[in-house]
Amino acid sequence: MSVFIHPTAVVDEKAELEEGVVIGPYAIIGKGVHIGARTTVGAHCVVEGETIIGCDNRFFPFCSIGLAPQDKKYGGEPTRLVIGNNNTVREFVTINRGTVQDRGVTTVGDDNWIMAYVHIAHDCVVGSHTIFANHATLAGHVIVEDWAILGGFTGVHQFVRVGAHSFCGVGTVLTQDLPPYVMAAGSPARPHGINREGLKRRGFRPEVIAAIKGAYKTIYRKGLRLEEAVAAIETEVGRFPELGPLVTFLRQPGRGIIR
Repeated sequence: MSVFIHPTAVVDEKAELEEGVVIGPYAIIGKGVHIGARTTVGAHCVVEGETIIGCDNRFFPFCSIGLAPQDKKYGGEPTRLVIGNNNTVREFVTINRGTVQDRGVTTVGDDNWIMAYVHIAHDCVVGSHTIFANHATLAGHVIVEDWAILGGFTGVHQFVRVGAHSFCGVGTVLTQDLPPYVMAAGSPARPHGINREGLKRRGFRPEVIAAIKGAYKTIYRKGLRLEEAVAAIETEVGRFPELGPLVTFLRQPGRGIIR
């Protein structure tokens, strides 16, 4: 399967394109770019910098991928963007490279569904199987764990962590960390129970969902200090290992959780 490059596209001779890559009309591919097999880059997309893209991704028209970070401290240092496999990236999405003030790399995992006008800023870490609805925006240094869902027009403050299997309603503004499994909405964000429907769809057993709901009540309904709530939840990890990631998340330093 050969590479297809539209006659109007501009592809630097030092760019690396694997088997089956398709480059659409008027796309621009820079010299530090590596694109994995069977990935499609749509019309008018720009992919620059040291950007490594995996296999079977689809970039729709007018995406801006791997350009310099929107950070006034950035001085042209060599930084990277790494994107995994089987991601869908819709129109006008922007994903920037990292900065030397942090890891020097922005990373996006596998099987993510990234809708139109999403922005993923420098040094963000996006896991796998996430959904970003239209206009969701990550400031720099944000971590989004696996299976998280960000509703349309969600805004995430820099250095915030978004836990696995969490859910943000439309227009959510996150200025603090969102724990795994928790649903949030509002500006500023407030907790609204657990992502029960999402957990059911992913095969979580009813007794596990009940345990997660109990952990939520321990954090948000019993009037405990966070340290006390975490200690109480930890006693259940032996019976319900799915609570382990929640305990780990709550014990990691961050901006404090939404409460």
